[in-house]
Amino acid sequence: MRILGIDPGTLVCGYGAIDVGPRGDAVYVECGVLTANKKQPLADRLGELARSLVDVITELRPVAVAVEDAFFSVNARSALALAHARGVALAVAGLAGLPVHSYTPAAVKSTVTGRGRASKEQVAHMVSMLMGLRSMPRSDAADALAVALTHARWVARQRALEEPAR
Repeated sequence: MRILGIDPGTLVCGYGAIDVGPRGDAVYVECGVLTANKKQPLADRLGELARSLVDVITELRPVAVAVEDAFFSVNARSALALAHARGVALAVAGLAGLPVHSYTPAAVKSTVTGRGRASKEQVAHMVSMLMGLRSMPRSDAADALAVALTHARWVARQRALEEPAR
């Protein structure tokens, strides 16, 4: 099962794909960032994000998408822009017919580091270790991989609950 994790943003959007085997073992596939020109109007940046996400989904062919939930911010304008980017990710996944799962930033951090308030550097370090990467990916890509890993763990727990008792 291939999972695409997305860390939405209007200037930088992280993505990360993992394959998950029947026993829940996660294998790194790819990660990266999609960028937009901050001088462009928001609508143009969102359009570019949508086109880029369509390309990523077409190339990687995930069976599920996991997206980080929007968090509450002191800056309402930043929170609204993040919500717009998240909406684009949800729409693109929906148009592709993919199931979408959302996870809070605290749940993602807790899953990969054991602490819901871990720093971006701690998340990137743990993702690198868990995925067996030689170097740490850019923080937005690492966050996206962490979201994908969070969904993989959720799927594994669901499968364990569904297995008949022996």
